[in-house]
Amino acid sequence: MFCVDLNSDVGESFGAYTLGDDEEILKHVTAVQVACGWHAGDPMVMDKVVRMAAERGIAVGAHPSFPDLMGFGRRKMMLSFAEAKNYVKYQIGALSAFTKTYGIPIHHMAPHGAMGNMVQDDVQLARAICEAVYEIDPEIIVYYCAGAVLGEEAEKIGLRTACEIFADRAYEDDLSLRSRKLPGAMITDEEESIKRCIRMVKEGKVTSYSGKDLDIKGDTLCVHGDGPKAIAFVKRIHEEFTKEGIAIQAFR
Repeated sequence: MFCVDLNSDVGESFGAYTLGDDEEILKHVTAVQVACGWHAGDPMVMDKVVRMAAERGIAVGAHPSFPDLMGFGRRKMMLSFAEAKNYVKYQIGALSAFTKTYGIPIHHMAPHGAMGNMVQDDVQLARAICEAVYEIDPEIIVYYCAGAVLGEEAEKIGLRTACEIFADRAYEDDLSLRSRKLPGAMITDEEESIKRCIRMVKEGKVTSYSGKDLDIKGDTLCVHGDGPKAIAFVKRIHEEFTKEGIAIQAFR
């Protein structure tokens, strides 16, 4: 039996602005990572999303980013080791106020946007993030993109890890995600995306943008909650995975 965690980035609405349908997404996933207010989200949104997740028994993770609300956390920032570490601590701490309110732990941490892209090969940033997680709670699982040094640094200091694969993103030859600034970064064909997901889970293989066949490990599959077809897509994943004998369950 094959199994995979199905996660989504949620809580990315802010004030009067609504992004994605968190309530509907929460009906279909086994884990979520919640924006902590620096690239999106606010205290009211965080409270609502954590409450709904707790009621449904969905694993809640933190989705920290660079302090870049205007750029949705997708712009690179050069931080000192201490800054990176404390910025992540600050955001996990904010989310933990709400998880404690509803009696659940922070299950995992997955860095967002540019921060997540940079820890593909930035050892110092990866180490700072991991130290922040470890000092808050060594039981928090680190979700990392396939091939990223973040996973290696997390395991070095004794943190558990889960390798995250993406349903709607193209990969480069080094397993890094293709930049959104380049053509072909997003997989928009639903049939192609489903086939890629099944192959990544069952065969541990993915075809890069250049056409190379790469080995990939997939513990948790991400569907971006702000996508226009996000709801339809997670429903389709459930249907097709059931046919393929792939169980969807939270990573423990």
